[in-house]
Amino acid sequence: MAKHAIHAVINCAAYTAVDKAESEENTAYKINATAVKNLAESALRNRIFLIHISTDYVFDGNHTQPYRTEDCTHPISAYGRTKLAGEHYILDSDIRAAIIRTSWLYSSFGHNFVKTMLRLGNERHEISVVADQFGAPTYAADLANVCLKMIAQSQKITKPEIFHYANTGVISWADFAAKIMELAHLNCIVKPIKTSDYPTAAVRPKYSVFDLSKIQTAFNLEIPEWDRSLEVCLGRILAT
Repeated sequence: MAKHAIHAVINCAAYTAVDKAESEENTAYKINATAVKNLAESALRNRIFLIHISTDYVFDGNHTQPYRTEDCTHPISAYGRTKLAGEHYILDSDIRAAIIRTSWLYSSFGHNFVKTMLRLGNERHEISVVADQFGAPTYAADLANVCLKMIAQSQKITKPEIFHYANTGVISWADFAAKIMELAHLNCIVKPIKTSDYPTAAVRPKYSVFDLSKIQTAFNLEIPEWDRSLEVCLGRILAT
């Protein structure tokens, strides 16, 4: 790193197969924790500012008010446990670092909820989506812009700190799916169901809403509403 005069690193790498992690926790730990420990040690040696992307899964989802950065963590899945372990390796170090917890991340690239809904909306007349898990989607392009702004103002961070970032608003997965169908002009009905009607290997937090005030104030951010960012993302996807 020193050879190439690197001043900042954004760690986007993670084991994110949430259900598979239940049977592959050791592998998930190596990627979500051990690799983060190694990265933090390298950043310390080379005096590099580190941004690490974490997750709402470090919480159990039992809150009824937006989670603050200082709230107690309590992961209820292997994925959440391994991501929290990665956070601890950073927090226990002496590096300058920003841990950004985010939720419901999607983009115009790769595999994610938005692209899956678009595919299903073109294939089916009706789909069932969980309506009793609540949170806020995060458009990856918005998160990327925040990372760049934090790097430009990295002098504000002198030790490892936690921040929360998502687009503004509170919705269910069913609300999210319905809005995707509406904006994409797909004739597909979204049928709301309970989490118990859609069992998965990993337990999901039922409430993943963040208090965004810390990051908003610290870096003077204007955080877009979730539906506005979704519209931008869909415009890029549907234009290709």
